[in-house]
Amino acid sequence: MRIFDILGPVMVGPSSSHTAGAVRIGYITRELLGEEPTRIEMLLHGSFAETGQGHGTDRALVAGLLGMQPDDMRIPESLQLAKEKGILVKQGTVQLRDVHPNTVLLRVAGLTGKGLEVIASSLGGGRIQVCRIDGLETNFSGERPTLVVHNLDQPGHVAEVTGLLAAEGVNISSMHLSRDVRVGYAVMVLETDQPIPQPLLTALRKLDGILKVTCINIGTEEAL
Repeated sequence: MRIFDILGPVMVGPSSSHTAGAVRIGYITRELLGEEPTRIEMLLHGSFAETGQGHGTDRALVAGLLGMQPDDMRIPESLQLAKEKGILVKQGTVQLRDVHPNTVLLRVAGLTGKGLEVIASSLGGGRIQVCRIDGLETNFSGERPTLVVHNLDQPGHVAEVTGLLAAEGVNISSMHLSRDVRVGYAVMVLETDQPIPQPLLTALRKLDGILKVTCINIGTEEAL
């Protein structure tokens, strides 16, 4: 057990689950979007919906989407800061199936019009799990460099992606694969032990059948 698991995160309270975890969910969603959000819709589920207002979950989510970390003293003012930036924020509740009680569905759009839907849960102690991206299962923690690849559901793509990582000396710590037969595409999520270099991402995006590549280089504060 790590000392972090005992003491919890350095944060602006009141709750590691409803506040610190929510900030991290917002921050990881911003990194996945890859740009400043212009529209935010947050639909709270379970305990988030029931007690989120008192714990500042809405402000925490928006703070993360603005690029703040859990110890940022501006978290309580995040809704006002978003308004000053011209960011449209909508919030409500939702009933989701087979998820942790502290879960949110986020729909965000960025400056270039790029859209993203994320379902993520706060597990306690500031830890999170990203459960779905754009409707497909992902299940990663956001604690390691993470590569998310959307591709056509065809043979060979996993081998191409893992081969490029191996050639760059990037070790895979975990991999999750899922697909949606209705639309004919799949997603692979790879957590790695090393940051993922830009040339590798450029090479991935040039491969036939690759639809979208997102990278979060945790620890380097870089999203590509």
